Amino acid sequence: MKVPDDAKEIFKGEVFNVYHWEQENKDGSTTTQEMLRRPDTVQIIATEKNKVLFAKQKQPRTKVFFSPFGGRVEKDEDPLETAKRELLEESGYESDDWELLKKREPYSNKMEWTIYTYIARNCKKVAPQNLEPEEDIEVVSLRFKKFVDLMFDEEAFHGNSVRYEFLKAKAFGTLRDLKKKIFKG
Repeated sequence: MKVPDDAKEIFKGEVFNVYHWEQENKDGSTTTQEMLRRPDTVQIIATEKNKVLFAKQKQPRTKVFFSPFGGRVEKDEDPLETAKRELLEESGYESDDWELLKKREPYSNKMEWTIYTYIARNCKKVAPQNLEPEEDIEVVSLRFKKFVDLMFDEEAFHGNSVRYEFLKAKAFGTLRDLKKKIFKG
């Protein structure tokens, strides 16, 4: 769901903007509705040979955690451009083989926000990391099974959209198919 065109922005934050609008109800009364808007984000499932690459990171006010590489889509930036930029900045890796795995709107009735999950296959180290001042990221690689095991540890792994895709595949017995898609074979 998108913020309506007639909504009024009542707060502009660093990440979140808050909007209000009047909505007519079925009984003829009106109520003030509220919705958030934030920049879209990307997450990347990166591979190198037969391993999954991901971030072990520490950011201000967090414990060490693991996550896919990713970040915010900048204004006038295509989500795939963002994914390529974020992978290079956070890991120093590039890929010539990209595929959109999933486009998801996790809070469609309360927040305008899309998460794009990409697969970046056969990544190659081409540069040093170029991290933001608050980022402390180490590139980690694990075989698929160990990566899946780590991902299901909610305390250690952040990245619910990626976790959701793996949980869904596990529940429906298609984890092997997901692995084939990620590694293309």
